[in-house]
Amino acid sequence: MTTEKLILFLDDKNSYKGARRAFFSDTDAHFYGQVSPIALGNLICSQPAKTQRQLQQVRIYTGLPDSTKEPKTYTAHIKQCQGWRRDGAEVITRILRYPRDWPNSKAQQKGVDVALAVDFVALAIDNIYDVGVIASTDSDLRPALEYIIRKYRHKCHVEVVAWFSSQTKNRLSVPGINIWCHRLTKADYDAVADLTDYNIQ
Repeated sequence: MTTEKLILFLDDKNSYKGARRAFFSDTDAHFYGQVSPIALGNLICSQPAKTQRQLQQVRIYTGLPDSTKEPKTYTAHIKQCQGWRRDGAEVITRILRYPRDWPNSKAQQKGVDVALAVDFVALAIDNIYDVGVIASTDSDLRPALEYIIRKYRHKCHVEVVAWFSSQTKNRLSVPGINIWCHRLTKADYDAVADLTDYNIQ
């Protein structure tokens, strides 16, 4: 049996918020919703498929706080990123954008979805993966999915990941195109959860 190379493209904030919406409440500790990227990649590879799969890489895309504006949050996130890298994940960061009236208005994550989309397309064109899996429900990623499906379906195929519960059934999709979705449950979350409080490490 042919072994397919799988790369997981993980939108950190989107996945975190999705898990929070699906399984937790606003009063739960802030670390509920965090995952181990490598564990999530291995979980995806272990799910039934027509071919055998090998986890080639996990790429996690995340916004990075400004160290001068939010030093404590910055330090905690750097520790989290270091943990991801120690586990073997590739971490791609973009500095958060701070509005003029910050902190009255929250900092915004900008460029993360663009970086993910560009890499998703570029690595397919370069034949780096056979299976590209996006863990995000961000509709801004639809054009990247659609492009690879229409132009490179003879070389690779794409899938998506979403957290599913009675509270939410959101998933990334492209109208008119059938894309396989790994619908992950609370039991799946528990298997890949990272409950480290990086604020106190």
